[in-house]
Amino acid sequence: MTLTVREPAAPPHRPRTARYGLAGAAGMVFVGGSVAVSGHLADAPLFTVQAARYAVACLLLLGYARWTGVPVLRPRGREWLWLLGVTLTGLVIFNVALVQGSRHAEPAVIGVAVACVPIVLAAVGPLLEGRRPAARVLAAAAVVTAGAALVQGLGRTDATGVFWAFVTFGCEAAFTLLAVPVLGRHGPLGVSAHTTWLGAAAFAAIGLTIEGPSAITRLRPGDLLAAAYLAVLVTAVAFLLWYTCVARIGSGRAGLLTGVAPISAAATGVALGGPVPAPLVWLGMATVAAGLALGLSARPGR
Repeated sequence: MTLTVREPAAPPHRPRTARYGLAGAAGMVFVGGSVAVSGHLADAPLFTVQAARYAVACLLLLGYARWTGVPVLRPRGREWLWLLGVTLTGLVIFNVALVQGSRHAEPAVIGVAVACVPIVLAAVGPLLEGRRPAARVLAAAAVVTAGAALVQGLGRTDATGVFWAFVTFGCEAAFTLLAVPVLGRHGPLGVSAHTTWLGAAAFAAIGLTIEGPSAITRLRPGDLLAAAYLAVLVTAVAFLLWYTCVARIGSGRAGLLTGVAPISAAATGVALGGPVPAPLVWLGMATVAAGLALGLSARPGR
C-alpha cells in the first residue's frame, strides 16, 4: 500500500504564515510552561499519571472533533506504524527519558539536547514532504539552537545523563517527523487523537505492570491538578496547535518554533517566584527571536 503525503500548502500571504506560526508558538509556550508543573509530579506514580493524562486528552480531542464535525479516520496499513512510532518515541520513551535523565543530568543538559531539534527538522522534514531543505531555514535553525542553548545554559552531567539527553533529543524530533507521512490523510486532529489514545493504552499497560492497579489511589489532589493541566493545555491543545502549524507551514520552518519552549520555561520560572534571568539568558532570547525572524520570513523552498 502506498501512502500519499500531502505537501503542506505554501501560504500565499505572510499573514497566514504568521497565524499558523503563532499557533505553533502557542503550543511551545504550553510545553515550556509544563516544566514547572511536571516538577509537582516527582513523587507521583509516573506511568499511571501519564495514562490518565493522555486518556483525558484523547476524550477532549474526540469531543472537539464531534463538535466541529471533523471526522477522525481509522488508520490503515502502514499508517499504524507511523502513529505507533510517534506514540512510542514522542510520548512513551520521551517521558521515560526525561525522568531517567533528570537523575543523572541537570535540566539544562536535557534542554540543550532538545534545543538541537530545529536543525534536524529543518534538514529532514522537507525531505519527508517531498522538498529540498531550504538554506535560509537551515541557517535560522542554527541561530535558534544557539539561542536556546544560551537560555538553558550548559549544566553538569555524567555519561548516563548524556545518553538520556541524546534519547530525549531523538524522541523530540521523531514526534514531528514521524507524523509528517500521516498528516495528509488524518490531519492535525486525527493524528493528535490517535497518538493520545495509543499513548494512554501504552502507559496504562506499563503502569499496571510496574506500579499496580492501586497506584491511582495514591494520587494526591495536587497530582490531579498537575495532570489536568498537562492533559488539557500541554497535550490536547498543544498537540493540535503544533500539528496544525506543521501541516500548514512545513516541518522545517515549524521546527524553529521549538526554540520558544525554553523561553517559556524561563518566563514561567520567574512568574512562580524564581530569579530574574541572567544577561546570557536575555541574549539567548534575543538570538532565538532573530532566528525565528530569519526563518519564518523566508518563502517556502528558500
